[in-house]
Amino acid sequence: MPRPRKPASPFRYFNSSPEVIRLVVMMYVRFPLSLRNVEDLLFERGIDICHETVRFWWNRFGPMFAADIRRQRVQAMRGIRHWRWHLDEVFVKINGEQHYLWRAVDHEGEVIESYVTKKRYKAAALAFLKKALKRHGRAETIVTDGMRSYHAAMRELGNLDRREMGRWMNNRAENSHLPFRRRERAMQRFRQMKSLQKFASVHASLYNHFNQERHLTDRQTYKERRSAALAEWQSLAA
Repeated sequence: MPRPRKPASPFRYFNSSPEVIRLVVMMYVRFPLSLRNVEDLLFERGIDICHETVRFWWNRFGPMFAADIRRQRVQAMRGIRHWRWHLDEVFVKINGEQHYLWRAVDHEGEVIESYVTKKRYKAAALAFLKKALKRHGRAETIVTDGMRSYHAAMRELGNLDRREMGRWMNNRAENSHLPFRRRERAMQRFRQMKSLQKFASVHASLYNHFNQERHLTDRQTYKERRSAALAEWQSLAA
């Protein structure tokens, strides 16, 4: 019986090593750096690449790395009880036009889902909720603000009884926007809905992967978790 072929390496057509490519993608997506900032920091390490190479690599490999992280995390969390989700949306300008970035965050602060729309009505909220529920299952409680779109969408889905609202109850979701906002300023805004959706999904996966909640653990535990996260990152698409 012939042996199954090993999948071809996604790095096979590139002269640079996979380690350098992973480092470039991590630096650009995870930290609020511009393309030229990443180029200069790598030059100090003896790696000479153009800032356009940084752009090409994150566009090419960022979604692939994020999909691997998301797939492993979803599989690991399928048997875990979902206590509470926090839903919120933020305003994002694309070529001067206002759009909305919807985000679902769990009770531990991890970004579950990101979704970009032009409007903030019932259809958009419904599409966002269906996408999150299909991938992650149902949560016992869903915390939202008082926007009517959530009420209409959750009523149609039949889970209106699990909705909660209240002052300061949704701070978990609102605080989760801060890393993305810092990254948005470094990128000097977005120019297409497609690029915003792509970057928001990639950024959320990398943020979840490296977020160790260092303020809740001792130094030794944090170092062990950080080393494990880095080792897992370096093994992606190996």
